[in-house]
Amino acid sequence: MTDQDTHEVIALLRAVAQAEIMPRFRRLGLEDVRTKSGPLDPVTVADEAAERALTAGFKKLFPGDDVLGEEAASADPELLQRLARPGRVWVIDPIDGTANYAAELPLFGVMAALVEADKVLASFIHDPLGDDTAVALAGGGAWTVARDGTRRRLKVAAPVPVGEMVGSLSWRYFTEPRRSRVLSRLDRLASVTDYRCAAHQYRMLAGGHSHVQMFGKLMPWDHAAGVLLHQEAGGYGRHFDGSPYTPSNFYGGLLLTPDEASWHAFDEAILR
Repeated sequence: MTDQDTHEVIALLRAVAQAEIMPRFRRLGLEDVRTKSGPLDPVTVADEAAERALTAGFKKLFPGDDVLGEEAASADPELLQRLARPGRVWVIDPIDGTANYAAELPLFGVMAALVEADKVLASFIHDPLGDDTAVALAGGGAWTVARDGTRRRLKVAAPVPVGEMVGSLSWRYFTEPRRSRVLSRLDRLASVTDYRCAAHQYRMLAGGHSHVQMFGKLMPWDHAAGVLLHQEAGGYGRHFDGSPYTPSNFYGGLLLTPDEASWHAFDEAILR
């Protein structure tokens, strides 16, 4: 992507957040929120409006690229097969942290990742409230872009022993015996959090404000942008079997740490 492309994507995310997301924040009615797969999987009219606007915007900016949105794929899971086909596709999450958004909590983000041949080429995580965007380009580093265009490089935290690690661990989709094993070992860490928002958890991780993240279920709109951001900020992430992250692997688990030694230390202390 060129610098101009990057600026235009940031401008698109900002514009959609300002037009479709923020005006509805803390103004949703009961009829504006429904559930998809279950009570822990909400969607709002703001998610749907933002996805429509983002889809149209990306198709206008990059006419040759496809767009895969969370809400479209939730309605038609066959769309996920697009990740395995040739060509570039933008994977978008119009509001990551919808449960927070619907609960009127100011912790949500807009995520977009450019994927080709099952590899993430670029990532953008926009904070509508802070009005800044975390950006990463494959091989080009990671940084935040403030509203005035000021850039600040992102760098992961320095490695620490497992007992000093702070992080967010999502165990909801783990199967037994891993689920019970992980839950029984959480006291081996310094602190465990869950902000119900991968967008901000990835930004924290890439910015050096936490050490570790772990996930069981890996829908691409939740993780493609964040994994590249973490990687380009100097971090090390792998599926539970040690293989590199791929957007088409939805259930391979994911562990992200500051470096490879930390990954193996955490794996030994918590996962195995």
